[in-house]
Amino acid sequence: MTQIPALQHAIQFVGVDEIVLNTEKPVDEVGPHQMLLQVEACGICFSDTKLLHAFDSHPRKAEVVSGIDLDALPEIPSYHPGSAPVVPGHEPVGRIVKVGSEVTHFQVGDRVLVQADWKHLRTAKSNGAFGYNFDGALQEYALIDERCVVAPNGEEFLIHVSDGPSAAAVGLIEPWATVEGSYAWAERNHLKDGGRLLVVADGEPTGLDALTWAHAPAETVRVTAAEVASLEGQFFDDIIYYGADPEVIEATAPLLGTRATYCLVLGGATIGRKVALDIGRVHYDFIRFVGTTGDDPADGYAWVPANGELRDGDNVAIVGAAGPMGMMHTIRAVTSGIDGIRVTGTDLSDERLTHLARTVDPIAAERSVPITYVNTGEEQLQPGFTHVSCMVPVPALVSQAVDLAGEGAILNAFAGIPAGTLGEFDLQGIVERRIFMLGTSGSDVSDMRTVLRKIEEGIIDTHISLDAVTGMAGFQDAIDSVMNRTSGGKIMVFPMLHDLGLTRLVDMPEKLPHVAAKLNNGVWTKEAEQALLAGE
Repeated sequence: MTQIPALQHAIQFVGVDEIVLNTEKPVDEVGPHQMLLQVEACGICFSDTKLLHAFDSHPRKAEVVSGIDLDALPEIPSYHPGSAPVVPGHEPVGRIVKVGSEVTHFQVGDRVLVQADWKHLRTAKSNGAFGYNFDGALQEYALIDERCVVAPNGEEFLIHVSDGPSAAAVGLIEPWATVEGSYAWAERNHLKDGGRLLVVADGEPTGLDALTWAHAPAETVRVTAAEVASLEGQFFDDIIYYGADPEVIEATAPLLGTRATYCLVLGGATIGRKVALDIGRVHYDFIRFVGTTGDDPADGYAWVPANGELRDGDNVAIVGAAGPMGMMHTIRAVTSGIDGIRVTGTDLSDERLTHLARTVDPIAAERSVPITYVNTGEEQLQPGFTHVSCMVPVPALVSQAVDLAGEGAILNAFAGIPAGTLGEFDLQGIVERRIFMLGTSGSDVSDMRTVLRKIEEGIIDTHISLDAVTGMAGFQDAIDSVMNRTSGGKIMVFPMLHDLGLTRLVDMPEKLPHVAAKLNNGVWTKEAEQALLAGE
């Protein structure tokens, strides 16, 4: 039986850009509905840096307002919304070492992977989440309330895993799942049934009757361009604008609600300049922009793909491919089994591209997928890609990705740019070339199960995205590496190792030769992890 200490080492965010390594954080007492998770390992994510920079203004750090009996929240000692210090870490694997008397879905000894986005718990603008408004896993023991991880519909946000894979392999599932989710998210190619529709037209709108007959909104609001200002503060599930005035587009786009679609009906007109669009909301709020050069809005919806998946013959560009998430997209592409694809990975560092090639080339060769690498600081990409994924959270780069996209392309704005961030986009080109720009945030349980299955079937080895390991002492260096984008892959924290500093796998032979001896051609293994934890 595990001897649970009274105090533990923990990383805490205590304010904007303020990190504390607390060596005497009390281990939370387990109540009737709660369980204690001994953390085996937890990955560091770029999303952790967003919480660090925003802290109490982050939408997932806000108070939970629904989805659980609000009177129960004070009973959960790991609930720390608002300005309260919180333990980050939302990519963990651990083992349950203690359960309360009312816990029914889990038991002591279960090894579990945490899906951190508890979608049934709503904050004002987002969800309750492990590692945000509930203490996460960058500590030795994390308390979880069963009412948070079992939704009213029965969905469980703790996923049972076997003892087979290493802690690192399982801890890396969550970031791989966000990649998986960006391809699997189901898109909508029609008006939202029962939604709110805004029609902006100075004349009689064409094609509207057929469009609304097939998928009927609950409410339709019709205004002229001059009347748009009167709608401030309202939100719509669909906006159809008959026209090409960039100022009208910029005035109406903020009226899009979450998961809303903007359909532009140009009617032969041309938008005279690039348009300022909120690229952050494409990623976080799932808003979409479609349209037609003709007169029928149905044509604008018709070219929306079922999802963001790669297609036969795609010419794929991954912008920022040598970073941690870019590597995952690249490996997913070459292992996808999609016929006839070719892949180009870009970065601004030859060193990082060399590391990427060393990892990916054997996999691509085995599957006969052609892949090239381009340092875009030295060589300009040529337009015509049919699938572009952007890993870099810079609006100008996403805008440039539109310019690289060919006819019928899918553009995955994967990098999380804060909502409210505007970028100048060639919306005319998006409509003319039918470029579908999507963005997704996080993953769900099904995405994580998909990645787990791929691990079990040997399709992917999540270890290949691991660049470094650390204990608690190296956390500051680790998160600095994530913020500065100097890491060549993911970083895994082992909270039980108090004194281990940040150690890249390439430096293992010098720093930890007994661990390096267990690597597989420089790639992490379960045996290397066992050697690290044993201190052999």
